Amino acid sequence: MHIFETYRNQVLAAAEAVAPDNNTTAITLEPPRDASHGDLSTNAAMVLAGQTKQKPRDLAEKIAEHLRGAHGVESVEIAGPGFINIRLTAAVWQAVVPAILTEGTSFGNSRIGANAKVNVEYVSANPTGPMHVGHARGAVYGDALATLLTKAGYDVTREYYINDAGAQVEKVARSAYLRYREACGEVIGEIPEGLYPGEYMKAAGEVIRAAHGNKLMDVSEDEWLPICSTLALDAMMSLIKQDLADLGIHHNVFTSEAALQKAKKIEEAIAALDAQGLIYRGVLEPPKGKTPDDWEPREQTLFKSTEHGDDVDRPVKKSNGAFTYFAGDLALAMDKIKRGFNHQILVLGADHGGYVKRLKAAVSALSGGNASAHVILCQLVHLFQNGEPFKMSKRAGTFITVRDVLDEVGKDILRFVMLMRKNDQDMDFDLAKVKEQSKDNPVFYVQYAHARAKSVLRMAANQMPDAYAAAEKAGVVDASLLSHPAELSLMKLLAAWPRQVEQAAVAHEPHRIIYYLQEVAASFHGLWNVGQSDAQIRFVLEGQPAITAARLALARATTVVVASGLHVCGVQPVEELR
Repeated sequence: MHIFETYRNQVLAAAEAVAPDNNTTAITLEPPRDASHGDLSTNAAMVLAGQTKQKPRDLAEKIAEHLRGAHGVESVEIAGPGFINIRLTAAVWQAVVPAILTEGTSFGNSRIGANAKVNVEYVSANPTGPMHVGHARGAVYGDALATLLTKAGYDVTREYYINDAGAQVEKVARSAYLRYREACGEVIGEIPEGLYPGEYMKAAGEVIRAAHGNKLMDVSEDEWLPICSTLALDAMMSLIKQDLADLGIHHNVFTSEAALQKAKKIEEAIAALDAQGLIYRGVLEPPKGKTPDDWEPREQTLFKSTEHGDDVDRPVKKSNGAFTYFAGDLALAMDKIKRGFNHQILVLGADHGGYVKRLKAAVSALSGGNASAHVILCQLVHLFQNGEPFKMSKRAGTFITVRDVLDEVGKDILRFVMLMRKNDQDMDFDLAKVKEQSKDNPVFYVQYAHARAKSVLRMAANQMPDAYAAAEKAGVVDASLLSHPAELSLMKLLAAWPRQVEQAAVAHEPHRIIYYLQEVAASFHGLWNVGQSDAQIRFVLEGQPAITAARLALARATTVVVASGLHVCGVQPVEELR
């Protein structure tokens, strides 16, 4: 059941009847900002006025006449320059409750994605150690977005790109080899500058020792370096995957940068661009802020990314013939295109702002304009403990790990909080405040709504088992008994869940789900509070099984929608709070 879709179709039919063969794609149907204006508002008349050369209010009145006879429409009014405000009958909203009970967790599922293939790449943390708290935000955002897109009807693949090539790999190998020597009994002293000092490297050293004993202690660097590189990277990825699993995150695909290089995918991507006349030898202008004294112009192999929306052309080969880091991005982009992903979403950290246009240009060029990339940046997270900055991890040495935060607040709180702000805004995260059990804590407030509704149902199962059993069956409940303004307000919010899913998915903004859940929670708590002051509005009324069953059904419907929203966020709803 999708009320907004149903009545938008009614509006489109009315618009077509009044002004046939016009472009209606810009017609919207939204709740009006002022609830006193009705339940739905459309801009149909203003969209069509210019096309039909009619006055918006005159056109609005014609459309309104068609809508006034539509099923479930109580009244239609014209407002302002030509908005059409629609008020629906209570029966329309009351029908939402049995619909939710019938559809269950599939309520809110959408077909707007039309099963289109979408690749969501997120996390992609360098395998140089455990994930830090900044990675957690991108990880949670990307995972929630992937789930949201799936619910909206897209065919989603979750991908992790392993940066296992380049200078950092050698640095990891050398750090692990030092810890290997330590594991073999050598006193290594202070970790040399330039290597990774975190204690997590000890695990990599133990892995190498378990595999090779003391055999690598006296062999040449040429022999131990590739061995340590492979084992250390595996150990680091195991560490990252464990953190991801504890965050509730599981990727479908792990793509190796080294494997792409070995398969000559970089050369293949550059050749594809060259075939389009997009590769040339040239010298770039100095970067902004550089002076002639510290800038040395060098001829490089360049990609004409400016022809696909970039600010400057990008090097794909350095002057010495080595591939640039961006060349690896070309290989990955082409690999995804060959796998059928014409819609690619890349979730990156705040420090990747300079990569947005070049990555979009790469996907556009390599696909001949048939594919697109949406690059999303997640801004910084500032951790606090009771208002004071949270100290760095001793285990990591230089940063706060995901494990630190997981150990402090757990998966569900971490995920919920990471989605409370839009991705392009910095976030302050106080580890103490998010654990408070108060209405001022959004995590608790939403979970409490689910737990409170479950508590009502448990109580009813003991006190009025027949009414409870009736509430379990969508076709038995008489939802027309739900007529109190607080009940109607809650039903209207529950009915908006399919629209929330679609809008958040199209905008790539999973934080909207958190905001919506807070509204639902506030409405449910409000209904509960009305019952505390007016006994006749309580969920369980002895001697009145019909109204009790209807209200229990409303409580059940609330738990279904809240649980569905929390599922999108990757958060487990609680049955009771202790």
